[in-house]
Amino acid sequence: MTISFDDFLAVDIRVGVIRRVEPFPEARKPAVKLWVDFGDELGEKKSSAQITVHYRPEDLPGKRVLAVVNFPPRQIGKFMSEVLVLGVPDAAGEVVLITPDKDVPIGGRMY
Repeated sequence: MTISFDDFLAVDIRVGVIRRVEPFPEARKPAVKLWVDFGDELGEKKSSAQITVHYRPEDLPGKRVLAVVNFPPRQIGKFMSEVLVLGVPDAAGEVVLITPDKDVPIGGRMY
């Protein structure tokens, strides 16, 4: 399926920094709860992420990630996920986070 450039622009992808991580034992698949700071304009948003294979919770605070910030919130168990943190699958299908390779300001929009 081909989309227009305007369709692409409708997806708001921003860089944020993970501030807090908690276990999410109630999730159907192994996951963690993330609190991601997107700066003054958007503030802190919550996300559930199935990233337990490659990432230890204690190593995630301070990590910059990319996330879709304009999807509607989604209830996952008793947790409201407000953004979709982006990743790609490794060879085994496990999530690897998409991160900027330079120290960029939080809140910046992908283009």
